[in-house]
Amino acid sequence: MRICRYLLLIFFLSPLSFAGPREQAYRLHNRLTGVPPSTVVLAQMENLIQNGQAQAAADIAMQNPRFYDVVIKNWVKDWTNEEQTNRVPLNDYVATVIGIIRDNRPFDRVLYGDYLYVSSDNNAPAYDNANNDHYEYLEDNRVSLAQTLQEVVQSQVTGVADTAGVITTRASAKSFFDAGTNRAMTRFTFMNFLCKDFEALHDITVPDGYVRRDVDRAPGGDSRQYKNKCVGCHAGQDSLGGAFAYFDWDGTQITHNVNQVSPKINANVLFTDGNVVTDDSWLNLWATGQNSVVGWRGTASGTGARSLGRYLARSQAFSQCMAEKVFKLVCVKEPQSASDIAAVQSYAGEFEQNDLYNMKNLISKTSTLCLGE
Repeated sequence: MRICRYLLLIFFLSPLSFAGPREQAYRLHNRLTGVPPSTVVLAQMENLIQNGQAQAAADIAMQNPRFYDVVIKNWVKDWTNEEQTNRVPLNDYVATVIGIIRDNRPFDRVLYGDYLYVSSDNNAPAYDNANNDHYEYLEDNRVSLAQTLQEVVQSQVTGVADTAGVITTRASAKSFFDAGTNRAMTRFTFMNFLCKDFEALHDITVPDGYVRRDVDRAPGGDSRQYKNKCVGCHAGQDSLGGAFAYFDWDGTQITHNVNQVSPKINANVLFTDGNVVTDDSWLNLWATGQNSVVGWRGTASGTGARSLGRYLARSQAFSQCMAEKVFKLVCVKEPQSASDIAAVQSYAGEFEQNDLYNMKNLISKTSTLCLGE
Protein backbone atom coordinates (compact mmCIF):
# COMPACT_ATOMS: atom_id res chain seq x y z
CA MET A 1 0.00 0.00 0.00
CA ARG A 2 2.84 2.38 0.89
CA ILE A 3 4.51 1.72 -2.47
CA CYS A 4 1.27 2.44 -4.32
CA ARG A 5 0.85 5.76 -2.49
CA TYR A 6 4.47 6.63 -3.32
CA LEU A 7 4.00 5.89 -7.03
CA LEU A 8 0.76 7.87 -7.06
CA LEU A 9 2.55 10.85 -5.48
CA ILE A 10 5.31 10.74 -8.11
CA PHE A 11 2.68 10.71 -10.84
CA PHE A 12 0.99 13.88 -9.57
CA LEU A 13 4.17 15.79 -8.74
CA SER A 14 6.14 14.97 -11.88
CA PRO A 15 6.21 17.27 -14.94
CA LEU A 16 3.54 16.69 -17.56
CA SER A 17 5.79 14.46 -19.59
CA PHE A 18 2.74 12.38 -20.47
CA ALA A 19 0.39 15.34 -20.94
CA GLY A 20 -2.20 14.90 -23.64
CA PRO A 21 -3.02 17.42 -26.39
CA ARG A 22 -5.48 19.34 -24.21
CA GLU A 23 -3.00 19.79 -21.35
CA GLN A 24 -0.26 20.67 -23.83
CA ALA A 25 -2.46 23.30 -25.48
CA TYR A 26 -3.36 24.80 -22.13
CA ARG A 27 0.25 25.03 -21.02
CA LEU A 28 1.43 26.35 -24.39
CA HIS A 29 -1.10 29.17 -24.29
CA ASN A 30 -0.13 30.03 -20.73
CA ARG A 31 3.54 30.29 -21.60
CA LEU A 32 2.98 32.43 -24.68
CA THR A 33 0.40 34.80 -23.19
CA GLY A 34 0.54 34.51 -19.42
CA VAL A 35 -3.16 33.62 -19.21
CA PRO A 36 -5.30 30.51 -19.81
CA PRO A 37 -7.00 30.14 -23.19
CA SER A 38 -10.71 30.55 -23.75
CA THR A 39 -12.73 27.40 -24.25
CA VAL A 40 -12.91 28.01 -27.99
CA VAL A 41 -9.19 28.71 -28.38
CA LEU A 42 -8.28 25.72 -26.22
CA ALA A 43 -10.34 23.44 -28.46
CA GLN A 44 -8.70 24.85 -31.59
CA MET A 45 -5.21 24.41 -30.19
CA GLU A 46 -5.95 20.94 -28.87
CA ASN A 47 -7.19 19.82 -32.26
CA LEU A 48 -4.09 21.16 -34.02
CA ILE A 49 -1.70 19.52 -31.56
CA GLN A 50 -3.59 16.26 -31.87
CA ASN A 51 -3.08 16.44 -35.64
CA GLY A 52 0.66 17.11 -35.41
CA GLN A 53 0.38 20.87 -36.00
CA ALA A 54 1.78 22.20 -32.74
CA GLN A 55 3.34 25.27 -34.35
CA ALA A 56 -0.01 26.27 -35.79
CA ALA A 57 -1.44 25.96 -32.28
CA ALA A 58 1.28 28.28 -31.00
CA ASP A 59 0.45 30.75 -33.77
CA ILE A 60 -3.15 30.87 -32.52
CA ALA A 61 -2.01 31.59 -28.97
CA MET A 62 0.21 34.39 -30.22
CA GLN A 63 -2.80 36.15 -31.71
CA ASN A 64 -3.80 37.04 -28.16
CA PRO A 65 -2.72 40.68 -27.54
CA ARG A 66 -1.14 39.68 -24.25
CA PHE A 67 1.61 37.92 -26.18
CA TYR A 68 2.89 41.38 -27.11
CA ASP A 69 1.40 43.52 -24.35
CA VAL A 70 2.79 41.44 -21.50
CA VAL A 71 5.12 38.59 -22.47
CA ILE A 72 7.25 40.23 -25.17
CA LYS A 73 7.18 43.57 -23.37
CA ASN A 74 8.60 42.16 -20.15
CA TRP A 75 11.06 39.97 -22.04
CA VAL A 76 12.61 42.89 -23.89
CA LYS A 77 12.69 45.33 -20.98
CA ASP A 78 15.75 43.49 -19.62
CA TRP A 79 17.71 44.49 -22.71
CA THR A 80 17.20 48.22 -22.19
CA ASN A 81 19.28 48.88 -19.09
CA GLU A 82 22.60 47.97 -17.50
CA GLU A 83 20.88 46.38 -14.51
CA GLN A 84 19.17 43.98 -16.91
CA THR A 85 15.86 44.25 -15.07
CA ASN A 86 12.33 44.42 -16.42
CA ARG A 87 11.33 46.75 -13.58
CA VAL A 88 11.54 49.77 -15.86
CA PRO A 89 8.84 51.73 -17.71
CA LEU A 90 7.79 50.89 -21.23
CA ASN A 91 9.95 52.82 -23.69
CA ASP A 92 10.69 53.29 -27.39
CA TYR A 93 13.27 50.49 -27.44
CA VAL A 94 10.73 47.93 -26.16
CA ALA A 95 7.92 49.21 -28.37
CA THR A 96 10.12 49.02 -31.46
CA VAL A 97 11.07 45.40 -30.79
CA ILE A 98 7.41 44.53 -30.26
CA GLY A 99 6.46 46.23 -33.52
CA ILE A 100 9.19 44.47 -35.47
CA ILE A 101 8.00 41.09 -34.21
CA ARG A 102 4.30 41.79 -34.71
CA ASP A 103 4.78 43.11 -38.26
CA ASN A 104 7.12 40.29 -39.31
CA ARG A 105 9.94 42.71 -40.09
CA PRO A 106 13.28 40.90 -40.57
CA PHE A 107 14.56 40.88 -37.00
CA ASP A 108 18.17 41.53 -37.96
CA ARG A 109 17.04 45.09 -38.70
CA VAL A 110 16.53 45.59 -34.99
CA LEU A 111 20.16 46.77 -35.06
CA TYR A 112 20.15 48.91 -38.19
CA GLY A 113 16.62 49.71 -39.35
CA ASP A 114 15.48 53.33 -39.67
CA TYR A 115 12.21 52.89 -37.88
CA LEU A 116 10.58 53.46 -34.54
CA TYR A 117 7.22 52.37 -33.16
CA VAL A 118 4.77 54.74 -31.50
CA SER A 119 1.11 54.33 -30.57
CA SER A 120 -1.81 55.64 -32.59
CA ASP A 121 -3.82 56.18 -29.39
CA ASN A 122 -5.18 59.73 -29.66
CA ASN A 123 -5.18 60.26 -25.90
CA ALA A 124 -1.49 59.51 -25.48
CA PRO A 125 1.02 62.39 -25.38
CA ALA A 126 2.92 62.73 -28.64
CA TYR A 127 6.32 61.08 -28.90
CA ASP A 128 8.90 63.50 -27.54
CA ASN A 129 12.68 63.19 -27.87
CA ALA A 130 13.07 64.79 -24.45
CA ASN A 131 10.87 62.50 -22.35
CA ASN A 132 9.25 59.08 -22.08
CA ASP A 133 5.71 60.35 -21.42
CA HIS A 134 4.22 58.75 -24.54
CA TYR A 135 5.14 55.22 -23.50
CA GLU A 136 4.50 55.64 -19.79
CA TYR A 137 0.97 56.78 -20.62
CA LEU A 138 0.44 53.65 -22.72
CA GLU A 139 1.59 51.40 -19.92
CA ASP A 140 -0.19 53.26 -17.11
CA ASN A 141 -3.46 53.22 -19.04
CA ARG A 142 -3.06 49.67 -20.35
CA VAL A 143 -3.28 50.72 -23.97
CA SER A 144 -2.76 47.66 -26.15
CA LEU A 145 0.58 47.74 -27.90
CA ALA A 146 -0.46 44.88 -30.13
CA GLN A 147 -3.37 46.89 -31.46
CA THR A 148 -2.08 50.48 -31.55
CA LEU A 149 1.64 50.45 -32.37
CA GLN A 150 2.53 51.91 -35.75
CA GLU A 151 5.81 52.31 -37.56
CA VAL A 152 7.38 55.74 -38.17
CA VAL A 153 10.72 56.77 -39.69
CA GLN A 154 13.13 57.08 -36.79
CA SER A 155 15.47 59.60 -38.41
CA GLN A 156 12.57 61.93 -39.19
CA VAL A 157 11.24 61.78 -35.64
CA THR A 158 14.54 62.06 -33.77
CA GLY A 159 16.66 64.05 -36.19
CA VAL A 160 19.47 61.51 -35.87
CA ALA A 161 21.03 60.86 -39.26
CA ASP A 162 22.86 57.65 -38.39
CA THR A 163 19.95 55.64 -37.00
CA ALA A 164 20.56 52.02 -36.04
CA GLY A 165 17.35 50.39 -34.88
CA VAL A 166 17.05 50.09 -31.12
CA ILE A 167 20.68 51.16 -30.65
CA THR A 168 19.70 54.77 -31.35
CA THR A 169 16.38 54.86 -29.49
CA ARG A 170 15.99 57.31 -26.63
CA ALA A 171 15.85 54.53 -24.01
CA SER A 172 19.03 52.94 -25.32
CA ALA A 173 20.87 56.26 -25.36
CA LYS A 174 19.76 57.05 -21.81
CA SER A 175 21.18 53.77 -20.55
CA PHE A 176 24.27 53.28 -22.71
CA PHE A 177 25.37 56.72 -23.98
CA ASP A 178 25.01 58.46 -20.63
CA ALA A 179 28.33 59.65 -19.14
CA GLY A 180 31.25 57.24 -19.63
CA THR A 181 32.81 56.90 -23.07
CA ASN A 182 30.02 55.06 -24.91
CA ARG A 183 31.75 51.72 -24.36
CA ALA A 184 28.60 50.55 -22.59
CA MET A 185 26.71 50.69 -25.89
CA THR A 186 29.19 48.34 -27.55
CA ARG A 187 29.24 45.99 -24.60
CA PHE A 188 25.48 45.70 -24.07
CA THR A 189 24.79 45.38 -27.79
CA PHE A 190 27.09 42.35 -27.75
CA MET A 191 25.47 40.98 -24.60
CA ASN A 192 21.88 41.48 -25.76
CA PHE A 193 22.22 40.41 -29.38
CA LEU A 194 25.27 38.15 -29.59
CA CYS A 195 24.95 36.71 -26.05
CA LYS A 196 28.61 37.46 -25.45
CA ASP A 197 30.16 39.75 -22.87
CA PHE A 198 33.65 40.98 -23.63
CA GLU A 199 35.22 38.56 -21.17
CA ALA A 200 34.12 35.74 -23.49
CA LEU A 201 35.99 37.44 -26.35
CA HIS A 202 39.12 38.23 -24.34
CA ASP A 203 42.14 37.92 -26.64
CA ILE A 204 45.52 39.40 -25.66
CA THR A 205 47.03 38.62 -29.07
CA VAL A 206 45.07 41.44 -30.72
CA PRO A 207 47.17 44.57 -31.53
CA ASP A 208 46.44 47.41 -29.11
CA GLY A 209 46.74 50.33 -31.54
CA TYR A 210 43.10 51.36 -30.99
CA VAL A 211 43.15 51.30 -27.19
CA ARG A 212 42.28 54.81 -26.05
CA ARG A 213 44.22 57.19 -23.84
CA ASP A 214 41.97 56.64 -20.82
CA VAL A 215 43.28 53.10 -20.33
CA ASP A 216 46.28 52.92 -18.00
CA ARG A 217 49.12 50.90 -19.51
CA ALA A 218 50.53 50.10 -16.08
CA PRO A 219 47.63 49.83 -13.62
CA GLY A 220 48.98 49.70 -10.09
CA GLY A 221 52.44 50.27 -11.53
CA ASP A 222 52.48 46.85 -13.23
CA SER A 223 52.43 46.81 -17.03
CA ARG A 224 51.80 43.06 -17.00
CA GLN A 225 48.26 43.73 -15.78
CA TYR A 226 47.55 45.71 -18.95
CA LYS A 227 49.25 43.25 -21.31
CA ASN A 228 47.77 40.10 -19.79
CA LYS A 229 44.29 41.34 -18.96
CA CYS A 230 43.20 44.86 -19.96
CA VAL A 231 44.31 44.67 -23.57
CA GLY A 232 42.34 41.46 -24.09
CA CYS A 233 39.06 43.37 -24.02
CA HIS A 234 40.03 46.95 -24.82
CA ALA A 235 41.90 46.20 -28.03
CA GLY A 236 38.80 44.69 -29.61
CA GLN A 237 36.09 46.86 -28.12
CA ASP A 238 37.88 50.17 -28.67
CA SER A 239 38.44 49.36 -32.33
CA LEU A 240 34.68 48.79 -32.67
CA GLY A 241 33.53 51.58 -30.38
CA GLY A 242 34.45 54.33 -32.80
CA ALA A 243 31.08 53.69 -34.45
CA PHE A 244 29.46 55.62 -31.59
CA ALA A 245 31.93 58.50 -31.42
CA TYR A 246 29.42 61.13 -32.59
CA PHE A 247 26.72 60.16 -30.08
CA ASP A 248 25.95 61.38 -26.58
CA TRP A 249 23.17 61.73 -24.04
CA ASP A 250 22.58 65.31 -22.92
CA GLY A 251 20.48 64.44 -19.89
CA THR A 252 17.14 64.45 -21.68
CA GLN A 253 17.71 63.15 -25.20
CA ILE A 254 20.11 61.50 -27.63
CA THR A 255 22.48 63.75 -29.57
CA HIS A 256 24.32 62.99 -32.78
CA ASN A 257 26.72 65.57 -34.16
CA VAL A 258 27.92 64.58 -37.62
CA ASN A 259 31.71 64.76 -38.04
CA GLN A 260 32.14 65.84 -34.42
CA VAL A 261 33.54 63.41 -31.88
CA SER A 262 31.86 63.75 -28.50
CA PRO A 263 34.36 65.47 -26.15
CA LYS A 264 33.96 62.76 -23.50
CA ILE A 265 35.43 60.11 -25.82
CA ASN A 266 38.95 61.55 -25.59
CA ALA A 267 38.59 63.44 -22.29
CA ASN A 268 40.52 61.27 -19.83
CA VAL A 269 44.24 60.90 -20.46
CA LEU A 270 46.15 58.23 -18.56
CA PHE A 271 48.46 57.32 -21.42
CA THR A 272 49.32 60.15 -23.80
CA ASP A 273 50.34 57.85 -26.66
CA GLY A 274 47.02 56.03 -26.64
CA ASN A 275 44.59 56.22 -29.54
CA VAL A 276 42.75 59.49 -30.14
CA VAL A 277 39.35 58.96 -31.77
CA THR A 278 38.97 61.37 -34.69
CA ASP A 279 35.91 60.01 -36.54
CA ASP A 280 33.23 57.32 -36.35
CA SER A 281 35.07 54.60 -38.22
CA TRP A 282 35.27 51.11 -36.74
CA LEU A 283 37.31 47.99 -37.33
CA ASN A 284 36.71 44.46 -36.06
CA LEU A 285 40.03 43.15 -34.79
CA TRP A 286 38.20 40.10 -33.44
CA ALA A 287 37.25 38.94 -36.94
CA THR A 288 40.16 36.49 -37.07
CA GLY A 289 41.83 34.28 -34.51
CA GLN A 290 39.99 32.66 -31.63
CA ASN A 291 36.92 34.90 -32.04
CA SER A 292 36.27 33.89 -35.63
CA VAL A 293 33.87 31.37 -34.05
CA VAL A 294 31.40 34.25 -33.76
CA GLY A 295 30.76 33.65 -37.44
CA TRP A 296 31.38 37.14 -38.74
CA ARG A 297 30.12 37.94 -42.22
CA GLY A 298 30.81 40.86 -44.51
CA THR A 299 33.44 43.57 -44.41
CA ALA A 300 35.03 43.89 -40.98
CA SER A 301 35.18 47.68 -41.05
CA GLY A 302 32.92 50.64 -41.65
CA THR A 303 31.70 53.97 -40.35
CA GLY A 304 28.91 54.78 -37.96
CA ALA A 305 26.36 52.98 -35.83
CA ARG A 306 24.16 51.68 -38.63
CA SER A 307 26.97 49.92 -40.47
CA LEU A 308 28.19 48.31 -37.24
CA GLY A 309 24.66 47.25 -36.31
CA ARG A 310 24.19 45.61 -39.71
CA TYR A 311 27.54 43.84 -39.39
CA LEU A 312 26.71 42.44 -35.93
CA ALA A 313 23.21 41.37 -36.98
CA ARG A 314 24.54 39.37 -39.91
CA SER A 315 26.85 37.26 -37.72
CA GLN A 316 26.04 33.66 -36.87
CA ALA A 317 26.25 34.58 -33.19
CA PHE A 318 23.28 36.93 -33.61
CA SER A 319 21.01 34.15 -34.89
CA GLN A 320 22.30 31.68 -32.29
CA CYS A 321 21.76 34.22 -29.52
CA MET A 322 18.20 34.94 -30.60
CA ALA A 323 17.42 31.22 -30.76
CA GLU A 324 18.82 30.71 -27.24
CA LYS A 325 16.91 33.66 -25.82
CA VAL A 326 13.67 32.46 -27.36
CA PHE A 327 14.16 28.95 -26.00
CA LYS A 328 14.62 30.33 -22.51
CA LEU A 329 11.54 32.54 -22.93
CA VAL A 330 9.13 29.82 -24.06
CA CYS A 331 10.60 26.79 -22.27
CA VAL A 332 11.58 28.65 -19.09
CA LYS A 333 14.98 26.99 -18.93
CA GLU A 334 18.34 26.96 -20.67
CA PRO A 335 18.85 24.49 -23.53
CA GLN A 336 20.87 21.79 -21.76
CA SER A 337 20.03 18.40 -23.20
CA ALA A 338 21.72 17.29 -26.40
CA SER A 339 18.40 17.33 -28.24
CA ASP A 340 17.54 20.86 -27.07
CA ILE A 341 20.98 22.20 -28.01
CA ALA A 342 20.79 20.59 -31.44
CA ALA A 343 17.29 21.97 -31.99
CA VAL A 344 18.34 25.50 -31.02
CA GLN A 345 21.29 25.36 -33.40
CA SER A 346 19.06 24.11 -36.18
CA TYR A 347 16.44 26.78 -35.56
CA ALA A 348 19.13 29.47 -35.51
CA GLY A 349 20.14 28.44 -39.02
CA GLU A 350 16.55 28.35 -40.22
CA PHE A 351 15.90 31.74 -38.60
CA GLU A 352 18.38 33.48 -40.89
CA GLN A 353 18.15 31.29 -43.97
CA ASN A 354 14.59 30.04 -44.51
CA ASP A 355 12.62 32.40 -42.29
CA LEU A 356 14.47 35.57 -43.23
CA TYR A 357 14.90 36.55 -39.57
CA ASN A 358 11.21 36.15 -38.74
CA MET A 359 11.15 36.26 -34.95
CA LYS A 360 7.48 35.29 -34.69
CA ASN A 361 8.19 32.04 -36.53
CA LEU A 362 11.20 31.36 -34.33
CA ILE A 363 9.10 31.80 -31.20
CA SER A 364 6.20 29.62 -32.32
CA LYS A 365 8.52 26.91 -33.64
CA THR A 366 10.65 26.85 -30.49
CA SER A 367 7.62 26.70 -28.20
CA THR A 368 6.82 23.23 -29.56
CA LEU A 369 10.06 21.83 -28.15
CA CYS A 370 8.73 21.79 -24.59
CA LEU A 371 5.04 20.96 -24.97
CA GLY A 372 5.05 18.27 -22.34
CA GLU A 373 7.02 20.11 -19.69
